[in-house]
Amino acid sequence: MIDHTGIGVADVARSAAFYDAALGAIGLRRVVQLPEKDGADAVGYGIDYPVFWIDRFHPHSVKQHTAFAARSRAEVNAFYATALKAGGTDNGWPGLRDTAKGYPPGYYAAFVHDPDGNNMEVVFRERPAQASSRSCAKRGVLPSTHE
Repeated sequence: MIDHTGIGVADVARSAAFYDAALGAIGLRRVVQLPEKDGADAVGYGIDYPVFWIDRFHPHSVKQHTAFAARSRAEVNAFYATALKAGGTDNGWPGLRDTAKGYPPGYYAAFVHDPDGNNMEVVFRERPAQASSRSCAKRGVLPSTHE
């Protein structure tokens, strides 16, 4: 189990403005900054403690990929829209991913490049019953509640 991770960024202030907005859309916030007065060296995001760090100490612009879990499709959509408004660039619109390309059924995700070109993903993994209900609803069919 991973406790926390992070990436190096070229400009902590610029990246922090992006991540404050983008990660805020999925319920994460700035919980630690170093130094404490301005966060010029590093910023940690989480809920109670940092689970994702950005800092000036690690190599930047190395095109890393990080995926954050969402609680709903709406959170994935909110992340995508907010991240683009905050200066990210599109790397994959929100939607179900193709199982023929190796994604599991019910994999609803969006991808955005951050200011350093890192691939940031937010994913909502639907349980089979959720995906089946959505598929039936699109066709106007109610899923059976009986086995």
